[in-house]
Amino acid sequence: MQTRSLAGRLTQTIHAYPSESIAVQQAAAQLFPLGRVLVERDCRARIGAIGLRISRSMKQVLVAVVVAVVAGCGSGGSSHTRAQANERLPASKLQGLSAGWKTDFARRTVPLREFQSGGPGKDGIPALDRPRFVRVAEVGFLRPREPVIVLTLAGRARAYPLQILTWHEIVNDVVAGVPVAVTFCPLCNTAIAFDRRVEGRTLTFGTTGNLRNSDLVMYDRQTESWWQQFGGQGVVGRYAGRRLRALPARIVAWRTFRAEHPDGVVLSRDTGYSRPYGANPYAGYDDVSSPPFFPAAHGDDSRLLPKERVVFLDRGNSAVAIPFSTLAQKRRVEVTLAGHRFEVRWQGGVSSALDTDEIASGRDVGAAQVFESGRPLSFSEPFWFAVAAFRPDVRIVR
Repeated sequence: MQTRSLAGRLTQTIHAYPSESIAVQQAAAQLFPLGRVLVERDCRARIGAIGLRISRSMKQVLVAVVVAVVAGCGSGGSSHTRAQANERLPASKLQGLSAGWKTDFARRTVPLREFQSGGPGKDGIPALDRPRFVRVAEVGFLRPREPVIVLTLAGRARAYPLQILTWHEIVNDVVAGVPVAVTFCPLCNTAIAFDRRVEGRTLTFGTTGNLRNSDLVMYDRQTESWWQQFGGQGVVGRYAGRRLRALPARIVAWRTFRAEHPDGVVLSRDTGYSRPYGANPYAGYDDVSSPPFFPAAHGDDSRLLPKERVVFLDRGNSAVAIPFSTLAQKRRVEVTLAGHRFEVRWQGGVSSALDTDEIASGRDVGAAQVFESGRPLSFSEPFWFAVAAFRPDVRIVR
């Protein structure tokens, strides 16, 4: 059985059968780093501290047991036609999907069958609604190559460390008077900032606990509409079909932010939550040839390896992807998209947040920056499988 479909079933099992053997849950956490998050959230065990070791044969046995328990669970592929978006789910499945929600499920742009549970439920991964910040000179918890999301608006720069975003995925903030949502989906490696204003209304966002194409599905607390983090589009509810405005955020090394913005501020670890900030619950996840945990559409698109990092740019109906391997070699690439000319630059010295047990020790994967006429633009650095799932028509620039 493929790892990606099994991971979904394991995480569903952990929450569907909370009274089952703790040993099985611990094994699930060893098999899949996301399971480690779920086990810690349920206070079952501290897998990272315990250092549980399971032989390959035992893993295979546990896999077989868990699959037998949850046979028939999970969800299939993806499609994007309007007719299929209007397909009806069986009443029992719709009830399970909509339980606890005030969302208008009759309004949607994608089929409801494309959503699946990521394990934690609604707000199980808590967004930060009252973020606190410290000055650059006061920061002692970041290493030089450690990745942070930098967002600069009206000359005011803020850094959001991935060691914190990995555990919260969304920060609702206000920068230079602009209400923003700074988001990070570890499963897709997508770090995207959005303007939270829609139709004159300021929204606040949380996590639905659901995924689509292995990507974070957010919701706004005002209407409980569901929003796809990749692309920022409303997919279910009052705002289905609307799109959030992306802001020019990007990932850089901490030392880069510190040097370029000595007067900037940094998201504090003082979040109000107890989390092992700095630890990576997804250790080894960004193995370039491994598939995602959960099913994603067009998984057979082999133009690039599943977790090859790419610079993704889209304008209207056109999109391009530039593999990091290409950019690292050329250092600078120019692309034309929808009549616009973009310059993409490479910068090394940025650690992966999804490699080793400690984020600060992750291998150097570098980062990118995109300009048009010297002006920085919004873009993302997702894994290839996410681009293939959401934009299968994408053109690859090598």
